[in-house]
Order: sequence, then structure tokens, then C-alpha cells
Amino acid sequence: MDLLEVNSIMDFLPLCFYGLIFDTSAILYVNILFIALSILPVFKNTNQGFQKFLFYLYFGTNLLAYSTNFIDFIYYKFTFARTTIAFVSVLENETNKATLFWDFLLTYWHVWVLFLLFSALWIYLYKKVTVKGFVPTKKRYYFGFSTVGFMFIGLFTVLGIRGGQYEKKTQPINLMDANTHVKNIAHVDIVLNTPFALIRTLFSNHFSKPNFKDINPQVILKEVVPIKQYHNNPVTKPNVVIMILESFSREYMGTFNKNVKIPNYKSHVSFLDSLSQHSMIYTNAYANGRQSVHAMSSILAGIPSFKDAFTSSPYPKQKIESLVSVLEGQGYNTSFFHGAVNGSMGFLGFGKILGIDNYYGRTEFNDDSQFDGYWGIWDEPFLQYMKRTLDKKKTPFFATAFTLSSHEPFLLPEKYKNKFREGEMPIHKCVEYTDFALKRFFDEAKKEPWFSNTIFVFVADHCNKPYYDEYKKTVNRFAIPIMIYKPNSKLVGVDNDLAQQIDIYPTILDLIGYPKPFRSWGKSLFDKTSVEPFVINSTGSVYQFSKGNYICTFDGKKVLGFYDKEDKELKNNLIGKRNAEMNALELKCKAFIQDYMERVIDKRLATIQ
Repeated sequence: MDLLEVNSIMDFLPLCFYGLIFDTSAILYVNILFIALSILPVFKNTNQGFQKFLFYLYFGTNLLAYSTNFIDFIYYKFTFARTTIAFVSVLENETNKATLFWDFLLTYWHVWVLFLLFSALWIYLYKKVTVKGFVPTKKRYYFGFSTVGFMFIGLFTVLGIRGGQYEKKTQPINLMDANTHVKNIAHVDIVLNTPFALIRTLFSNHFSKPNFKDINPQVILKEVVPIKQYHNNPVTKPNVVIMILESFSREYMGTFNKNVKIPNYKSHVSFLDSLSQHSMIYTNAYANGRQSVHAMSSILAGIPSFKDAFTSSPYPKQKIESLVSVLEGQGYNTSFFHGAVNGSMGFLGFGKILGIDNYYGRTEFNDDSQFDGYWGIWDEPFLQYMKRTLDKKKTPFFATAFTLSSHEPFLLPEKYKNKFREGEMPIHKCVEYTDFALKRFFDEAKKEPWFSNTIFVFVADHCNKPYYDEYKKTVNRFAIPIMIYKPNSKLVGVDNDLAQQIDIYPTILDLIGYPKPFRSWGKSLFDKTSVEPFVINSTGSVYQFSKGNYICTFDGKKVLGFYDKEDKELKNNLIGKRNAEMNALELKCKAFIQDYMERVIDKRLATIQ
């Protein structure tokens, strides 16, 4: 509950009450067939054979749904959102599902023991109720009363699925409706339950054109500026290397927390802290998504993911203008390095869509003695392999590495178990190991001729379970580091403006002096005049749009709240004190969403129109 902090029991009880609405809906969804078969006006529904069938039907569906809540006891701390059907997109490309499953069973054995105990109690209580056999003597009355009962119960079942609002709703309640019952957006996940979240997203496609009445092409051009062009730097062709760091919350990095005033703060990245003294760092940066599958499209193509991953939607198979395509047009060789099983997370498939020349994974590494037993090759040997591969590349090259060792189940190579000790949280030792792996990479890379003419970008894919209270705040659950390093250059300093993953694509093109216009929802982090800094992301049910002095929460149809930019917990809703800046923020948020949906759905991700 430290991730969903509630101030008092009086705040918690209303959340539980409103949660009953969604619990009831989920229970009725799961049991709709059981209910129908139980109340059908037939004679055989009371005999032992039929009741035995109903027993297996009841527990087959209910225990499956019940187990998903226990899964979220574990999974929620990694995603900060109720699990939806989009979770399937995370697993569909993994070949080690069985290994991960058994590891989670062992690691979180207490969760599964609790599930089994409650399930056993449930079955015991069910069997305490017996249904006596019954054969009606007056069939006309039996069928008459049974039919009325069937219709009456059916009506209340539909009413329960709709959240008790039959006349006011044309559709059953969905995840968005939970937002109407909370003051703090994070508490939506207390009101919701996982079976409901899974069922209501099972057949949904959240990619649809909103068609806001106050948004037109002219408004989009002005507010979103979807076409960028920069003339700040001369045309050059340095190598570009992007390091996407698995689960590297901004919380772990000392130089990014100098002014945060966290009591007894401890950094876990001695190398990156040292390198940051010679880099440009962005201390107010955020991820555009919640999972690894969201990061690749955000960083390389400037395409964020909101409720669902763009790469798992029906729309990624189209021509996409991206950092990859633009740099290839400038004569760059492009590579992607990820030490997992080839195809994991869908990176290989999306890489092909973007046009990446070479993909290097566990197959190409070809030495399973360095396999961690779960996800892939340990970061240290794999980054050394990446360095040796880059040594053979013709310059200029563009390479992306996606690390993996700072990931559940948080293991270390045997030889480093005494070097990196358990910190306040299991992930801390793994973050320190990845930081060490990066140091080893740099120690070797700086010996090579290509190193001095290379722009290095460091960015996290998403955050992990926070330790400090500052990073438990709703907005800071997306807080990541962004750092740019070029050896012996003037790219040194601290920028406290808002920044996000989708800004990396235009920033690189600005730095290399790319002279042509290109499609980008992000902005160059060095552009301080044409587009004001902003950040957009989604909790899975609500958009969060930050710009200027305020944060706007938006459910896709209407504004839920405005908050002061310092109110990272989203506690004090200012919607009743609207001003001109808030109205402008709402307009920009809606314009962004509409242009995003239209370009994705209409397959205009490669056009500058």
C-alpha cells in the first residue's frame, strides 16, 4: 500500500465503497454463464450431475479471475497500473515464459500460498450449501414463476454490469468511470480491480479518432507543431549511441537529485554520476510510457504509447519516419543491441519496421555461459560484445543498446555477488551492476578512434518500484534520467525544464544539423523558443499533460483536473479555479491526442503533411 498511500481510514473507506461498483461488475461478468444456467427454468438444474457441472464452471472461471488480483500484488509495483489485456503484448514475444512463471512462483511463494488458502476456504464454504433435488408438480406455475425470476435476475445482472446506472449509460462502466470517484488519480487503482480491467480491455482498441469540436488542422499546427525543422547547428555526421537503461528510475542517480532534498539519500550509479559532470543532464525528464515495449517507439521514433502500446496495436506496420530512417538517409549504418532472446519484447519486429540494418541479440552473442537464466546475457559481457561489434563498423553509425540486468528477479553474476550488495531494495544492487557494466564499456570504447566523435544518450525505459517518498508521487512514477554526453564538447550543464523520451529524436537531429523538416511530436531539448517544454504520458486510464505552471489530467473526453506543477501527488485539484493558462493547456492536450490518433490510424507517420 506504500504505492497507493491513503492519508486516513476516512479517505480509504469511500474508495472501498466505490470499489464495490466495479467489484460487482467484475463478479457478474465472470459469473454470467453460471448465473444463466443456475436460473434457467429446467428440471435438471437441481440434480447432482448438473450441480457438479456448475461447481466446476463456477470455480473454473472465478479462481482464474481471482488469481489475477494476486498477480497484481506482484506486478503492480513494476507498472503502477492495473493489469489490462495489453499485458499480453509484453509476453507474446518471450520464449522463457515457463522459466519466468516458475521463478515468480518461488520468489513470491507467500502470495500463492495466500491465494490457495483463500481458495480452499471459498470451496469449503461453497460445499456447505446444498441444493435439494426438485421436480415440480404444477409445471405451469413453475415455468411462469421461473420465467419471471429469470427476467428479474437478468435485469439486475445487466444493471450491476452497468454500474447501477441503467438509464444514464448507453454502455457498461469502463476503466474511465473509476476516475469520477477519486480525488487522487493514483487511487483509481484502489477503486478498480484486475479482473474488471482485463475484461473491459479484452476486445477494446483504444486507438480511435476523438474528433474534438474545438480542434482543427490549424489548431494542431499551432499547438502541437508536428513538423519540426532546426537550423541551430552546422551539418555534421557524428556517431550516435543511445543507451536505454532497463528500469533506471531518476531516483537512483545522485546528480539528478542534488536539489530534491531527500533525507539520507544514496546514489547507486557512481560511474554515471561521474560522467554526468561532463554531460548535459535533464533533471525534470519523464517517460512517455509505463513498460519496456512503450520505450522503443517513444525514443527512436518519437511515438509515445498511452493506454496500449503502439507497437502492439493494429497500426505499427506502416512506413514510419524515425531517427533510424533519417540517419540512414544521411549515410548511417544502424544497429540495435539487446541481450535477450531474439525478438523479445517485439524489438526485432519493430526494428525491421523502422529499417534497422542489424539486430544483435542472444543468438548473435552466441555464448550461453553468460546467460542469466531468465532474460538474456548479463549486461557487462553483452556491452563488451557491443563495443567489439561497433569497432568493426564503418562510421558514421547509429546504435541503440537496451540493457536488461536491472530487472526482476534481480540477480547478479556469481563473481559479483560480493561486490554489489543488497541495497534498500533488491533492484539497487542490479542498478549498480549495470552502472559498472557501462563503465567497463566506456573504459574500452574510449580507446577506439570512433569514440571521440560520438554522441551518447542515456535514458531509462521506465521506472521501477520507488524507495523514497518523493518518487512514490503519482507524477514521479514516470521520472527518468536523460543525459547527453559527447567527449570534449560543450554539451555540459544542467537543464531543469520539462523533458521526455519523445524529445530525444528531434534533439539528435538538431545536434547533427539535419537541415530538412521532419515529423516529430517531441521537441529538441536545445530549442527554447519555438515550442514550450511539455510532457505527456498515461497511467493506463488517464492522460497526464504537464506544461508551464500546471498539470492537466484528461480521460480522453474531458478534463478531470488541473494541478500546480509542484503538486506531484495530484492532491489539490484546481479545476474550480480555471484560468487562461489552464484553458490553453487543455487545448494543447486535446490537439496532441487528436493529431496522434489521426496520424497513427491514417498511417501518416512518414509524412510531413
